[in-house]
Amino acid sequence: MKENTFQIKMTQYDHRKELPFADQELVNLAFEAAQNAYSPYSGFAVGAALRLANGVVVTGNNQENAAYPSGLCAERVAMFCAASQYRGIAIESIAIVAQNENFDIHEPFTPCGACRQVMVEYEQLHQVNLRVILATKSGKCVVVEGMENLLPLAFLAKYLKE
Repeated sequence: MKENTFQIKMTQYDHRKELPFADQELVNLAFEAAQNAYSPYSGFAVGAALRLANGVVVTGNNQENAAYPSGLCAERVAMFCAASQYRGIAIESIAIVAQNENFDIHEPFTPCGACRQVMVEYEQLHQVNLRVILATKSGKCVVVEGMENLLPLAFLAKYLKE
């Protein structure tokens, strides 16, 4: 038997003003995107903004549906839009934010498992480490470099070929 330990590396900021300007810009655009979220059931509006290798920024927001599995997270809305409009261009970074009409969100939250798996797919496809910026209205931020820090032991496309 062999026991392994995984470490997760992330950088925490007390306020998003400490982030590099490019990251601050993505966070601001993610908050703008969250304003257009369709979240009548949960009241949890999520926005995502991603920057492609060519400098283009693409945004997305969550889209709920009365049949809950039919909705889609902000992260995947943005990534799928980017992939369909800018085929072959790598995603370099993504900012993800949330706001709730019933309470303030004080701690950065992480993407769901399905979104993490899609992020791994695009990271592997383009052979780049994805920079993930998680931010709150109050200013707290977490930055993660590379999906191995958000989804260790991810299912990879290479497993389908071995």
